[in-house]
Amino acid sequence: MKFGFVALAGRPNAGKSTLINGLVNEKIAIVSPKPQTTRSEIRGIVNTEDAQIVFTDTPGIHKARHRLETRMNKEAANVIQGVDVIYLVTDGTKAFGTGDEFVLNMVKQAGVPVFLIFNKIDCLRKEQVLNHLSSWQERYAFAEFFPVSALKADSFDDLLNTTIAYLPEGEAMYPREIVSDNPENFRLAEIIREKILYCTEEEVPHATAVIIERKEYVKDGCEIQAMILVEKPGQKAIVIGKQGSMLKKIGIAARKDIEQFLGCHVRLSLFVRVEKEWRDIDSRITQYGYGHVDE
Repeated sequence: MKFGFVALAGRPNAGKSTLINGLVNEKIAIVSPKPQTTRSEIRGIVNTEDAQIVFTDTPGIHKARHRLETRMNKEAANVIQGVDVIYLVTDGTKAFGTGDEFVLNMVKQAGVPVFLIFNKIDCLRKEQVLNHLSSWQERYAFAEFFPVSALKADSFDDLLNTTIAYLPEGEAMYPREIVSDNPENFRLAEIIREKILYCTEEEVPHATAVIIERKEYVKDGCEIQAMILVEKPGQKAIVIGKQGSMLKKIGIAARKDIEQFLGCHVRLSLFVRVEKEWRDIDSRITQYGYGHVDE
């Protein structure tokens, strides 16, 4: 039997979270059009007849402006150093830039096979795909390359089978029914944060964190109380909205996904609190479950 770890690395919005959801065939990582959606390591587990693959979705590597982002970058770098294979996920619609160079240099140092996952080919003509691939291949001797559409792909069988060939022999670490080892409360908080990302604009999404303060399973379902944290009073006003309209919108959207995840009726209560400059305070970042690295 084969067993191993595969890290998904790349710039923000390259499609890493969409890809890991497709590989696992379940939504375990939140997605949004906004950069820096993924803040922490997300693990997804795929089982085949003769292998178990543990995929890790890392935060997009980017220029840090806050302590949170510095820790996100460090976490991504740490994950890359401890795996058997790396998927370098690139956005095929964007030209190679300094950010790509930074990520490429990082994965080169890992000393493991690197697959170039050339994403978003559904947005490109065939000749554009070939030209972009050629440009990437000139920069590094990738072990394999796969042009994909993480959003529209029906199957990743070829990618999985090729990956398994690169993995070492070993016993499975997780039971076959497990698709992610992230705690349930973390996944609930991420669902709520995803809806904030979709519903709010400008500086608000990146200044928010979500904490599950209470979760209780009752006879007819589950009662959940969550706190949304922001950094400024103005952001709090935006998240709440006129007469609570925005908070209600976020709650309705989040409750629908949470019910699907938990498989039961959910009563969701959301509150908003200002926590000034929490993205630059290590203890707060750790408390809220982001940037899992040594401080």
